[in-house]
Amino acid sequence: MSSRLGEVAAAFLKLGVIGFGGPAAHTALMRDELVRRRGWVSDERFLDLMGATNLIPGPNSTELAIHLGHERARARGLVVAGVCFILPAFVLVLALAWAYGRYGRTPAAEGLLYGIKPVVVAIVVWAVAGLTKTAIKNAPTGIVAAAVLVAYLLGVNELLLLAGGGLLVMAWRLRPDGHALLLLFPLDPLRRALFPLDPLRPALFPLDPLRPALFPLDAIRRIPYFLDPSGGDLIRLFLTFLKIGSVLYGSGYVLLAFLEGDFVVRLGWLTQEQLLDAISIGQVTPGPVFTTATFIGYVIAGLPGAVLATIGIFAPSFVFVALLTRLVHWIRGRAWSSAFLDGVNAAALALMAGVTLHLGREALVDPLTVVLAGVTLILQWRTRINTAWFIAAAAGIGTARALFLLAYPMGV
Repeated sequence: MSSRLGEVAAAFLKLGVIGFGGPAAHTALMRDELVRRRGWVSDERFLDLMGATNLIPGPNSTELAIHLGHERARARGLVVAGVCFILPAFVLVLALAWAYGRYGRTPAAEGLLYGIKPVVVAIVVWAVAGLTKTAIKNAPTGIVAAAVLVAYLLGVNELLLLAGGGLLVMAWRLRPDGHALLLLFPLDPLRRALFPLDPLRPALFPLDPLRPALFPLDAIRRIPYFLDPSGGDLIRLFLTFLKIGSVLYGSGYVLLAFLEGDFVVRLGWLTQEQLLDAISIGQVTPGPVFTTATFIGYVIAGLPGAVLATIGIFAPSFVFVALLTRLVHWIRGRAWSSAFLDGVNAAALALMAGVTLHLGREALVDPLTVVLAGVTLILQWRTRINTAWFIAAAAGIGTARALFLLAYPMGV
């Protein structure tokens, strides 16, 4: 077991260091390192874990890391994987927060990210392609994936798409006559348009009675916010981040809304400019975007604040995953829940593809970035080179380009 713990620590420390690009990139890197190279789990098991973590609050890629650690080394692996994945980002963000407090700004990282972003896009594209055969098992899951991708690009909420994808495949598999599709459209305007002769007009799955049972943590949203502080209240800081980590679904933009509401508007501990700087640091550093909490905690209350903020926002993920590990096998072992999980997996892969399209639009900005992405795809296809080398080389190319432009502003 100790050797397995060492493997878990080494693998996730490395993934934490090279994990640029956000959750989709983290998922791709974990798949390459732990499925393709090390064979810890199969693609099917990886997808099950990925789909399950999308249904609980918190940072999905961190929760996937925690899950994979549990797969390799049980309870101790669960803790070690999560801590080691978070630790590199925590240290780097802490250093940047110190620089921010001392100099009033953070070091620029545009050159570094210029090279890394297109390579990350190529890594994610390859992961999506590799997982497609496992996730898209039949026509229903293929239709779900295509529909979820279109809906995501149109701006539909990610959690609704995951739940809808699961319900659609479950209804299709358990009620093959097709009438079960009516269960998936409880909204009257949509049902009248799609099913004008619908005999099942009353919604069969009313949300309100089910919501407290399915989402008990929603009640936390209704807890009154803490009173404005008279000083640096570490307990209040910790509890606020604990609340955010317990209820937050969605992207970094949702995190921004929570942080603004709590720390800018209600508590008045941060300015809008400081909040935007914190979000920027979370985006440009490797590892979980939630280490934005580290930066905010340091700005508010120094090192103790950074530590408590980080523990507060990540602690719920360890608890949720520890509970979820007991359920994934149970879910896969029953017909209805297995069908639901297949739908969630297809939807999650479609969301990953949608995020990749957005990343590609930001990353592929000129011929050099297109070449970097293309070469990375070819190398993944024809070799088994560790993706860490791709990211390291891309960082070097981006930095060299930035230095060249600094020395010769008209050179490009």
